[in-house]
Amino acid sequence: MPENAPALPRRALRSRAWPAALVLALALTGCGTTSERPPTAPAPTTTAPAATVPPGGGGDPAARAGLTREHLRVDGRTRRYLLHRPATGTAQPRPLVIAFHGRGSDPEELRVQSRLAEDARARGMLIAFPEGLHQGWGAGTRPTRQRPDPDLDVRFAEALVDELVRTERADPERVYAVGFSNGGSMALRTAAQRPDLLAGAAAVSGQLPSGPAAVRPTGPVPVMIVYGAKDPVRPLGGWPSPPPDPTEPITPTLSARASAQAFATAGGAGRPVTTAGKGYDRTVWRLKGSPATVQLLVVHGGGHTWPGSDMTPPDGFGPTSRALDATDTILAFFEDARGGHRTGAP
Repeated sequence: MPENAPALPRRALRSRAWPAALVLALALTGCGTTSERPPTAPAPTTTAPAATVPPGGGGDPAARAGLTREHLRVDGRTRRYLLHRPATGTAQPRPLVIAFHGRGSDPEELRVQSRLAEDARARGMLIAFPEGLHQGWGAGTRPTRQRPDPDLDVRFAEALVDELVRTERADPERVYAVGFSNGGSMALRTAAQRPDLLAGAAAVSGQLPSGPAAVRPTGPVPVMIVYGAKDPVRPLGGWPSPPPDPTEPITPTLSARASAQAFATAGGAGRPVTTAGKGYDRTVWRLKGSPATVQLLVVHGGGHTWPGSDMTPPDGFGPTSRALDATDTILAFFEDARGGHRTGAP
């Protein structure tokens, strides 16, 4: 059935504090990652009718145009997502970006925080903002009491791509994943375990899970990780021994650099090259036999935030850098990465 709840105005989202659940969950768990169990016999994947987000419910009219709420039935569950279509229709296949929100957040929050919809629209990209169960994602491979099936969200991502290829003319050769925090780790997990599904992936303030929930890249895929050097929630150097949490176990993570290195190694990359930009450092690994790359951008003084965002972060999350427009940088990286890991020699 269509969803009737209106989206919050963009101005209200910018001026209000971030959701209390987001502040508490991220502060306590450092964006820990886990997942959830489906029924024994998964139901067929189907979609439900969409509801257009009502006028006045999405802020900027240009951003609202083409934005709908959608349902998808996967593993016996009804999963929700926002879908943003390009400004103009075309009979040609279109690039698709899957954008995962952070823990304690939701698709609308990420849409406003990142401005991905506006920028993707201008580039002729479809963009889907899926909604995680319990406002989070199972980005780690270890079962837990709350999320006993560690592969549930990976299957949801696959089903969502298949559905949008079928119904929205998404180009299966130009599918990308991006996310923030726990959603960034989810984007990295999808790239690591399903490299043939994605033509590129990016994470802002997200790292690969390690320890018992470790995620290891299984093939070459272009990846970009954008990380604040002063992130107080999930440190740049990773969190090998996080404290216990009564609600959900906190997933240890690799450092941002080790996360990028893992993808570089899976892609047969050589030695990295680091260059200094204005307000950030960029480290680049070139994948073997391909023009595609793995990149790590470390933002000087940046916190657990989306660089270039207009949204004010919660207290304790650190500052938002203006030295880098993460959205424009990531979408440009996706456009440059097209087909690199698919056409390059092994």
